[in-house]
Amino acid sequence: MKKIEIGADALGLLANMLRKVEFFTPLTVGQLDRVLPSIMLYSYDKGETVFSQGQKGDAFYIVHQGSVEIRLRRWLVLSKKVATLRAGDFLGETALISDEPRNAGVVCAEPTSLFTLVADDFKFVLRENPAAAAEMKRIAARRTFDTSHQAP
Repeated sequence: MKKIEIGADALGLLANMLRKVEFFTPLTVGQLDRVLPSIMLYSYDKGETVFSQGQKGDAFYIVHQGSVEIRLRRWLVLSKKVATLRAGDFLGETALISDEPRNAGVVCAEPTSLFTLVADDFKFVLRENPAAAAEMKRIAARRTFDTSHQAP
């Protein structure tokens, strides 16, 4: 993982992406403007782990370029791909909302860059806008992967 500078083009793309991310849609332009400076951009190599199942949630991510695989651990070291996310897709919200460990792991399927909003800033967004918080809780419940049925 390597932090990269967010240029004007990437910042404009991020602003457009935020308007399309379901839980950011209730935010006003002013609220979005307060969030943008808190978002960082990181690049990852193919095969690099963004986070592992069971880790504490420390950030929310939006795929800028590339793709990531959502993986559920099946055995001690084996995992199964359950989804692929691409540019504009978001991830990591469930652990931040529930304050429970990550319910899946994420691995880069190719060289990938992710916009990243750390947990404290993510929670600030939710506190500032109860409509966004309610929407994100609804989305997180829908997107939770069932880890209780990890059959081979």
